[in-house]
Amino acid sequence: MRLLLLLVSSWAVLGLALADSSYNYFRLPTALRPLKYNLRVLTHLEDPENLRFEGNVKILFKVLENTKNITLHSKNLTIDNSLITLRDTSSANKKYCFSGTEVIPAHDFFVMRICEELVAGQVYELTMPFAADLNRQLEGYYRSSYNDPETNKTRWLSITQFEPASARLAFPCFDEPNYKAPFVVTLGYHKRFNGLSNMPVKEIKPNEQIADYIWCEFEESVPMSTYLIAYSVNDFTHKPSTLPNSTLFRTWARPNAIEQCDYAAEVGPKVLQYYEELFGIKFPLPKIDQIAIPDFSAGAMENWGLVTYREIALLYSAKHSSLADKQRVASVIAHELAHQWFGNLVTMKWWTDLWLNEGFATYVASLGVDKINPEWRSMAQESLSNLLVIFRKDALESSHPISRPIELVNEISESFDQISYQKGSTVLRMMHMFMGDDSFRSGIQNYLQKFSYGNAEQDNLWESLTEAAHKFKALPKSFDIKRIMDSWTLQTGYPIINITRDYSAGSAKLSQERYLLNTQILRAQRGGCWWVPLSYTTQAEQDFANTGPKAWMECSSSGEALPKTISGLPGKDQWILFNTQMSTLYKVNYDERNWKLLIDTLINGDFERIHVINRAQLIDDALYLAWTGEQNYDIAMQLLEYLRREREYLPWKSAFENLKRIKNIIGQTPNFEFFKRYLQKLIVPIYEHLNGLNDTFIDIEQQDQVLLKTMVGNWACQYQVADCVPTAQAYYQAWRNEPEPDKRNPVPINLRQTVYCTSIRHGNDVDWQFLWTRYKNSNVAAEKRTILSSLGCTREVWLLQHYLALTFEPKQGIRKQDSMWAFQAVAYNEIGFHLARDYFMTNVDFIYKFYNPITKDMSRLLPPFSEQTFLQSDFDEFRNFVTEHRSSLKGLEQAIQQTLETMLTNVQWKNRNYGQVSVSIRSLIDK
Repeated sequence: MRLLLLLVSSWAVLGLALADSSYNYFRLPTALRPLKYNLRVLTHLEDPENLRFEGNVKILFKVLENTKNITLHSKNLTIDNSLITLRDTSSANKKYCFSGTEVIPAHDFFVMRICEELVAGQVYELTMPFAADLNRQLEGYYRSSYNDPETNKTRWLSITQFEPASARLAFPCFDEPNYKAPFVVTLGYHKRFNGLSNMPVKEIKPNEQIADYIWCEFEESVPMSTYLIAYSVNDFTHKPSTLPNSTLFRTWARPNAIEQCDYAAEVGPKVLQYYEELFGIKFPLPKIDQIAIPDFSAGAMENWGLVTYREIALLYSAKHSSLADKQRVASVIAHELAHQWFGNLVTMKWWTDLWLNEGFATYVASLGVDKINPEWRSMAQESLSNLLVIFRKDALESSHPISRPIELVNEISESFDQISYQKGSTVLRMMHMFMGDDSFRSGIQNYLQKFSYGNAEQDNLWESLTEAAHKFKALPKSFDIKRIMDSWTLQTGYPIINITRDYSAGSAKLSQERYLLNTQILRAQRGGCWWVPLSYTTQAEQDFANTGPKAWMECSSSGEALPKTISGLPGKDQWILFNTQMSTLYKVNYDERNWKLLIDTLINGDFERIHVINRAQLIDDALYLAWTGEQNYDIAMQLLEYLRREREYLPWKSAFENLKRIKNIIGQTPNFEFFKRYLQKLIVPIYEHLNGLNDTFIDIEQQDQVLLKTMVGNWACQYQVADCVPTAQAYYQAWRNEPEPDKRNPVPINLRQTVYCTSIRHGNDVDWQFLWTRYKNSNVAAEKRTILSSLGCTREVWLLQHYLALTFEPKQGIRKQDSMWAFQAVAYNEIGFHLARDYFMTNVDFIYKFYNPITKDMSRLLPPFSEQTFLQSDFDEFRNFVTEHRSSLKGLEQAIQQTLETMLTNVQWKNRNYGQVSVSIRSLIDK
């Protein structure tokens, strides 16, 4: 028997010639359709020097068109050609021979040529062996580890991460989302481990060939896409949850972190039950496991029945995790469990419509968290947070549509970005608000029922929602959801609505155009038209509860914006305010008189009658419009003056997000002193109202006030407001004086980021080393991230350089998935910025190899550069650097483009606005 080993996707394949294939399309041929997989995987975790797996897969498939080729995906797998078999299921004895095999590395194709034609309508069984090392790259079937504190030994485990296209790294398969099929998974492993997969265990029996090994067979799954298959071999323990609907629910973690699973074990079942009511469909599987993985590239992954998480996204410690950490755990769990319906039960046909998964899960998660923890008021926080992100990202010409063409596998991962998640969620919220709850729910339920266990695209969703909107009379019959929503999902960007009032006639003329940060792009070139639901209220009404549209801005059949006039508006002494509760993704620019009427109410009137989200909106709109020159900075800065009266979280969040962008530029100029004094003056009233850094959290009833105090404390210490810095240092010194600092920490949990960073910034190398030791000794992921971000706050150049070196040296204790937090902490430090920039540019080849193949993680190192570069010379230098190092920035094309565009808009701002802002700030200090 001739033995031919193939390392698929390798160019040096033993005995195999890589001929130019006649088939070179990036999608699989459509001649075959998988009906069922039997997957057997034997995992070896005993020898740390030889962590590997081997197995075989039986694929039952139907032939849809006559063919002499079988093409499927396989990457970096060793395949013994001589052991591949193919038989006709209708004739058990008939086996087929192969005339050859071919590898097409560009598309990860493994092609088998059959000696005779396979006939349409027939069902065949293909059996293939495979083997590979458990890789270190956090994708496919890979290794992870943790340190056992009792024995001080490394414990190994295996886990999968297949989304978007990495099942092919674990076994040969049809690795596209629309090739759904049931799976029977059987795992082989040493008996001291656990085996987990999507389904419950069916049978465990001894491995007859390897002593102390067992085979664990799982029940057959429902039809699933390959990217949702999951399995793990580990020595974890679990916390069970009790569910009245009989779904087995378990939460898994390494044994020395199992006590941190209590919160997740409580939240998960509650959210699952809410979704069953919301969607009108019971959770389709008999069990669900959620598991915290020490090394995990994604935040979490929604594998059907076996949801995987980074530790920070699942584990919660009441002694170490802040309210923000707790909210993140609830939000991520709610997101992943929403996927069990949106993404798993109904899956997009192709990655073009990834947003149907991610946008929906993001939006529905906010409903789920709000349902189980209404006291957090998290729905408003999430909505505003998403809007603030998208207003920035989608104002770049280099942004992209929510639904975008994907023509290469390496383009898929770029779509897992803020446009798919946050913009997708934002336009769904908009639709929910203009449709109303009944019609929105009805449309969603019909869509899920119609396409259960199948695949869909966004037009299918629009059909279900249009039907419901007309049934509940939420939309006129002449309107349909597709026409409205295509304007939001198929084109890039969002509009600015310009409102010019005729005060004597009681009317207003509205126009729209795309809002762009790059002011070099002429208005005539901006184009675009959006169907905009117009909600608004007046000074007399002040009705912010009604978010439904009173009118629409419409587009012609050719996509041109139609003029819009609104009448019946109040006279010259009353303001109007558009976009009630920011229900829609657009910016509003009023005429100067209307702005001044609004500012007068904020500064002198009953400002709290304006909805808190709309107060945040006015701040954001005014500062954006000033940034790009649509408004004078005097108006924006006058509006900000009202913040001395503001006591709510959302407006302050909006203000700080915008002020941070100005600070990133002005902080590197001679006028920073005045900016600092201006911020001190602005922050003092709210800092004193919240009792500074004093530990008053137990007395705070409204939970978002905890977030406000945390955020204000952070800014107050940065700008040395009142007693902030000495108070933080006193807390830190008290911690350092503790005899057992790893067991007792007197720093208030919600202030730890501020206290650590402030004390490291104003401290010495002994303070730094103390915190680094706490990092290495910590057993809580949230605490470790807080420390990582704080260590970068030092102003000691040698310590910053030392920290950068530690960041990319895994043996020092910073896991690859966390390296970006350390790097960003240095790069956002005004002293560390240039050090980090030089380090990145000098070591780009090394950094690329460090992250490869998950280059998305490398792109997260770029925001500090884009946000703090504002000199033409620095922009030119970085642009030249990008041109010269294309090979080490492969896969980051979108991120690089957006980085350069953001730098350019900063250069424009410095040239246009720096002088005016400096004058405005000086005048406000002297008031």
